[in-house]
Amino acid sequence: MLLDSFEPIHGVLLCEGEDIDPSLYEAEVSGLSQEELEEIRRLHASDTAIDKEKDSIELRLAKLCLERNIPYLGICRGSQVLNVACGGSLYLDVEKELSKNCSVGQKVEHIDYDNYDGHRHVVKVVENTPLHHWFKDSLEEEKMDIWVNSYHHQGVKRLAERFVPMAFAPDGLIEGFYDPDAYNPEEGKFIMGLQFHPERMRKPDSEEFDYPGCPSAYQEFVKAVIAYQKKLNSSISVPKALKLDQEMEKKRKKIVRSFSLAKNIYTTGRGTHLVNESELEIGADFLQSNTALSLQQEKRLKQMGATVRNGGSYIERLKMNEEREKAAKNVMGKMSVEQLSDLMSFYHMMEQICSEVLERKLNGIVHEELGS
Repeated sequence: MLLDSFEPIHGVLLCEGEDIDPSLYEAEVSGLSQEELEEIRRLHASDTAIDKEKDSIELRLAKLCLERNIPYLGICRGSQVLNVACGGSLYLDVEKELSKNCSVGQKVEHIDYDNYDGHRHVVKVVENTPLHHWFKDSLEEEKMDIWVNSYHHQGVKRLAERFVPMAFAPDGLIEGFYDPDAYNPEEGKFIMGLQFHPERMRKPDSEEFDYPGCPSAYQEFVKAVIAYQKKLNSSISVPKALKLDQEMEKKRKKIVRSFSLAKNIYTTGRGTHLVNESELEIGADFLQSNTALSLQQEKRLKQMGATVRNGGSYIERLKMNEEREKAAKNVMGKMSVEQLSDLMSFYHMMEQICSEVLERKLNGIVHEELGS
């Protein structure tokens, strides 16, 4: 799978993009006419160009985070992906679906192409949520309002059950949500979606944020990613080095010395008269006992019921059989077609006879066992 190449994943930050394919969240009846749908496609041409491959990858990524409790921060489309991944749904078009039921004072413009980065609308922050904690110093008493940027024409319609809203627009649209059971940055837990972009909420012609709390979402997300990574690393058991008993350690050292002596003889060109031959024999014996057999030999050894480790005696028999096979081929090569045909018929007949006799013997053994 594509995502396997990115393992291990310690956190996912998913941002903006096109509309999610409505078929992926079983779009509820919107009540929009065909003319309205065509108008939506015309007004938001770049957003309504569905990318099914991207949808598939991002939804799988979100579900992976939910399965493993990997920190996830969804911004704009990323928040919609998170909601859909958990069984929620979206408005096909917020203005046309939600505005129908709103009074004039409640209507909200969620996207302004003429004032793209400068456009803001108010949201009401829900008390005792992470968003409230981040922006509490900027909230006026009893108002709980902040102004956020807005770049979307779709949004959360039915919030998935596991999530809790953190902010609402005046028209009732959920502008932020999180999973309270999966939120503790210090412990590596962070599952959240924001419809707005805090990183872009800056004062005109300045790098200064609109509110001191704007960077907090990213700071807490990074904190969770680091904690999750540490937790993941600590859970991976490092295998301990193999410890040999004293006897095995002595053998190992002798073998290593034997190879070292052999290497010196080879590289320096000196004779073996300066070396104790018994020390060289240790390495030679080790090599002989651990030399791999050819695939053909190994296959035949296994067929004969032998193991590779104890196959020394069988190798001699294999060599003998190979010589016999070679001799037989030489003899058959000189035989005529008629002679070879007769020989094949003979062995076929012998095979049938052996099979019948073997079957009778086996049946006899079974009857004897049943009789006893």
